Amino acid sequence: MMAKLGDRAAWKSWTRRAALSLFAMTSAGVSHAEVSSAVRRQSAEVAGLQAPAQILVDQWGVAHIRAASERDAFFLQGYNAARDRLWQIDLWRKRGLGLLSASFGAGYADQDRAARLFLYRGDMAAEWAAYGPKAQSRAEAFVAGINAYVAEVRAGKHPLPVEFAVTHSQPEDWRAEDVVRVRSHALSRNVDAEVARARVTCAGGLAADRLRRKLEPAWTTKIPAGLDPCAIPADVLKDYELGTRDVAFSSRAALAEAPVETDRALAAMTDRATAEGSNNWVIAPSRSATGRPILANDPHRTLGVPSLRYIVHLKAPGLDVIGAGEPSAPGVSVGHNDVIAFGFTIFAIDQEDLYVYDLNPANPRQYRYQGRWEDMKVVHETLPVKGGQARDIELLFTRHGPVVRVDEAGHHAFAIRSVWGEPGTSAYFGSIEYMDARDWAGFSRTMDHWGAPSENLVFASTAGDIGWIAAGRSPQRPNWDGLLPVPGDGRYEWKGALAADQLPSEHNPARGWFASANEMNLPADYPIAQRKVGFEWSDPTRITRIKQVLGANDHVTLADAMALQMDPTSAEAGRLVKLLAPLSSADLDAATGLALLKGWDGRETVNSAAAALYEIWAVRKLGPATVAAAAPPAARPLIGAGSLDAVVSLLEAPDATLGADPKSVRDAILLASLADAVRDTRALLGPDTARWSWGALHKATFRPAAAALADPALAAQMTVGPLQVRGSASTPAAATWRPSDFAAISGASYRMVVDVGNWDASVAVNTPGQSGDPFSPHYRDLFPLWAGGDYFPLAYSDAAVDAAARDEIDLSPAAK
Repeated sequence: MMAKLGDRAAWKSWTRRAALSLFAMTSAGVSHAEVSSAVRRQSAEVAGLQAPAQILVDQWGVAHIRAASERDAFFLQGYNAARDRLWQIDLWRKRGLGLLSASFGAGYADQDRAARLFLYRGDMAAEWAAYGPKAQSRAEAFVAGINAYVAEVRAGKHPLPVEFAVTHSQPEDWRAEDVVRVRSHALSRNVDAEVARARVTCAGGLAADRLRRKLEPAWTTKIPAGLDPCAIPADVLKDYELGTRDVAFSSRAALAEAPVETDRALAAMTDRATAEGSNNWVIAPSRSATGRPILANDPHRTLGVPSLRYIVHLKAPGLDVIGAGEPSAPGVSVGHNDVIAFGFTIFAIDQEDLYVYDLNPANPRQYRYQGRWEDMKVVHETLPVKGGQARDIELLFTRHGPVVRVDEAGHHAFAIRSVWGEPGTSAYFGSIEYMDARDWAGFSRTMDHWGAPSENLVFASTAGDIGWIAAGRSPQRPNWDGLLPVPGDGRYEWKGALAADQLPSEHNPARGWFASANEMNLPADYPIAQRKVGFEWSDPTRITRIKQVLGANDHVTLADAMALQMDPTSAEAGRLVKLLAPLSSADLDAATGLALLKGWDGRETVNSAAAALYEIWAVRKLGPATVAAAAPPAARPLIGAGSLDAVVSLLEAPDATLGADPKSVRDAILLASLADAVRDTRALLGPDTARWSWGALHKATFRPAAAALADPALAAQMTVGPLQVRGSASTPAAATWRPSDFAAISGASYRMVVDVGNWDASVAVNTPGQSGDPFSPHYRDLFPLWAGGDYFPLAYSDAAVDAAARDEIDLSPAAK
């Protein structure tokens, strides 16, 4: 009998027994017929399906699609995505296309208008061609499947998901271009950082920005000629934030217009962008216990329910691929086919710029470009509004991109140039081609035109090859570095993009492994001055720990890879604890903190008292205290707590920014902030340090946006958690937390460890479940595994899939 979800130990025991049972059945060659009594069977006719097909849903909620043709496989992928995630993908489409007002009312008009600014508006033939010869046909089949399921919902064959009922809305039909035209859900960079840097520079000079963001490789930026940093308004990215934000719901009749973007909100937007990273590594046969490659990947994104990722298995003649993608797009982006495995993490190419224009005082729709007045492109569109009159909206564009703010009084306008405006930059859609690759050469060729997001793509094959390719559209900026806004008068123009072979890669590295964690991983001899890829990368704390573990192990097992994905050790904590080692204090609170942290191993387990104190100290106290000591007063509110890596780097090598005696000031900052953290921790967890624990504070609770409109009983059904979670933003087991309440808000959206060639030994976990239906057993069943560090077997062979199957859906074409 299944353990109760709250009983973690019982659940872990049950899942391990289930996994062992599956492996035993698979290895013994158990046939489908021998386990058929456990399978629930149903059959249906589906309009648009061209031949009989089957969907087997295993005990973990993973759909294994078996079709007679590639076209039907992608058709059923769309059909099945709608079966499990209709509300999620419908909302994704409406948000991205700027159609929220039509379903939810006038309160979303501003968000719709902003979203439409960032749609792809170029040539669709060029767009489809950028993803390879099969991209368009696969997308067409996928959306045909979605629409087939929507039609069945309308006909009453399936219940309408509860979210549509609470929002009084209906699902809509898709067009193939909807899959790729929406750009605004992708990870991109660095326009928010440009604005933040300009604001800090205005307040305290360019040097003041060093604590807000560390630049790598070592680089000294300068203010572009013609730019006044003080001309950048705090709310310049209001439309950008609106156009890229998630959908929120309120019990009020209409949502108020979003508040004006402030410097504090700008800092929060930058923090969110840097929190969303990933880990991956690939191990050569020479260093694996299996004698085969091992590939591991855990992409990190904002956590929630339903999950951003959806696991699916597509099988048809010439196609056999399994893994995770986003439910709104065809294909698999992190997974494997029958000969290669693949995965990704963000490689931080700078793909955005903010342009500042002088406006014609006599005509605010004209901007100065190369000594003359140039007209903005004006696009008029109609915005349908539920319960009200349709609205005519005006969208402005310069030659560089969408206009996000016009200051008619100051005669300035601001526009964003992004690779989003170019063909081939729909998020992750390039995987529709690389998932077909058969070897390193074929995989590499698909990277020649990879657009967005920019990624560290890892590869392993049954031939024993491993490799890494940094890929993404990388604009060439011949006369500036992309770190600050620039005048839009023609002096600062992109000159194409770097060729694929101008970005780094490795094939079968001599060390026998490769790993990435969003760190600055350009080779030491990379010509950064000529190829200004980017200077803003994630804190190296995760990769430091990953390299430490992998470098010491020449016999890596699958279990080792799983343990490393869940490793709660903070290398950054080790750096700070080292600074505390020589210190002592007569202050009782500081002494308490020193006693807890000096002997700590940096492991942020849920039971650790030291981890609770450390996180409060490092994130809430140490950063602000260092910024207060080192930054000019006017810049401090704009810098906030700063980048922890930049703060720690300054404290490790204190300089004149801390005064005439920087080491003494450094030590005083460490002790005073630590004492302050002890007092805060005591207030939160009580006076007895023996009863402190990180897990008492750090928990994951997922609540979908639509729950705000549900009655209490339904809202509770829609909510998942809380469960205690290990780690933080600085550990391989990434779990970034919200400063206001310690809630885990970003982390692994999917974990996968692949035994390349022995595919059925591979494991994975999604969170909190595969289904988007709050009443489905697969809505939250994976949540305890994810939080506790467990996985399930990712069945691939026919025998393994049959053994794991719990639901069989036999489908046939509908009679015409």
